[in-house]
Amino acid sequence: MKRLLTLLILALPLVASAQGKAAKDNFTGDPKSVPGVNWGGQMIKATGAGAPDLSVKNPAQARLGAERAATLDAMRNLLAQVKGIQINAEKKMDDAMKDDKIKARVEGLLRGYKVVGKRYFSDGGIEIDLEVPVSLLTEVFDPEPIQMLAGMKVEGEKTNTGLVIDARGLKVTPALAPRLLDDAGKALYSVDSLSADARKVSGVASYVQSLDEAKKSLKAGDKPLVLKASKANGSDLQLDSADAMKLLATNAGFLAEGRVVIVTN
Repeated sequence: MKRLLTLLILALPLVASAQGKAAKDNFTGDPKSVPGVNWGGQMIKATGAGAPDLSVKNPAQARLGAERAATLDAMRNLLAQVKGIQINAEKKMDDAMKDDKIKARVEGLLRGYKVVGKRYFSDGGIEIDLEVPVSLLTEVFDPEPIQMLAGMKVEGEKTNTGLVIDARGLKVTPALAPRLLDDAGKALYSVDSLSADARKVSGVASYVQSLDEAKKSLKAGDKPLVLKASKANGSDLQLDSADAMKLLATNAGFLAEGRVVIVTN
């Protein structure tokens, strides 16, 4: 009898764990989301979970409490995602957010989140997916824009709709403010190249995993100029002299619109 009782006691946590897993595996609502930074879609996404408030008897109020808890949890996770984002080759958002004013501004911007998914579980718990555009952070780390297309041609026939940088085979770090340099290290494109509107809605560049995906990207348009990066230093990419001249020779007004896609596979 004692042995049977011991076995039952040991089995209880396993049963509870299995029941909890079953509740999480069986839900109604939106499909499970993948949290993190989507550099191709230029979105930051986070998921939060909330348990029902067992102190209230009204099921609707218990569910509402779970939803509030899930939203707060998702906000914390969203903030954690933002802190880990690379700004440029040397600096992360976490470094910038050591300034209390910048931290407060980031937290304020994140409150403009969009709810993109909800899942309701049989135990009364809820999961909520939130997302915000990467471009929201541009004015935080670079609050004083200086539009600069130094040496770039911005008149004449527009033969290209955007720029695709082929950086395959190089060790590239996706970042909010990558730079494109010539072979002498001079900046050809950076966050300062963006117009005021592009800073708010486009961001500096998106990152994809294949050249085919880049050519189909709405960001680069249907006739992008494709150039090969010769070197990479973190988020900074360098062109050789021949490809730099190709960029300088074309009407590069698309750079002010942030129409740049980087291939990193």
